[in-house]
Amino acid sequence: MTSRLLSVTFDAHDPARLARFWAGMLGREIVEDAGGALLPGDDTQLSLRFAPSDAEMVRPNLMHLHLTSASDDDQQDLVATALRLGGGHLDVGQRPEEGHIVLADPEGYEFCVIPPGTTFLAGCGLLGELACDGTREVGLFWSEALGWPLVWDQNEETAIQSPHGGTKVAWGGPPLTPRTGRNRQRLDLAVAGGDRRAEVDRLVSLGATPFEAGTDGAVMLADPDGNEFCLGRAARMS
Repeated sequence: MTSRLLSVTFDAHDPARLARFWAGMLGREIVEDAGGALLPGDDTQLSLRFAPSDAEMVRPNLMHLHLTSASDDDQQDLVATALRLGGGHLDVGQRPEEGHIVLADPEGYEFCVIPPGTTFLAGCGLLGELACDGTREVGLFWSEALGWPLVWDQNEETAIQSPHGGTKVAWGGPPLTPRTGRNRQRLDLAVAGGDRRAEVDRLVSLGATPFEAGTDGAVMLADPDGNEFCLGRAARMS
């Protein structure tokens, strides 16, 4: 049994606005429900969910998205689209020669538009990567938890990818950014087969820590690095 990754969830002061921004960037439709706003993906592209929250932005974010581009003009078009939709440029210490363009969405979450010809993200689609702060241990944990193979494992950096291909999920290795309170970004999972208790036990055996149960039967856990994730909350969206 493995869990199924349903979405990457972002807490937002205005989830509807943030969903409209990312729908415009990715060319997706918005599905609204009691949990916020969802941009459904598919077997190769991650779904994004935006949930209401009053929590303040803390930088640096522990996750950020990488969008791919097919040409220099395409990269500039993506940047122009982001600015038109309410995003802005962001300085996180990047150097011009690095080629990627760092932006912030209307909520302040940073993301990068990657230049064309980046071999690591070739064939990954527009939403090429979810780049995460994390150790090799946590990359191995998520590979086992989701049943996604490791596609990178070098110098403490890891990456996994669905067996169907598409968006990669990567962890940059130490040193880790200090955690300050609850994460505003997390993974939402559903149980493949429906036995949530057995799946919690399996995830704990892989290194997760349970710490909270929701009123709707969902369970919040933490991965080996202490990052929260949710099991079961979004299962009805599958």
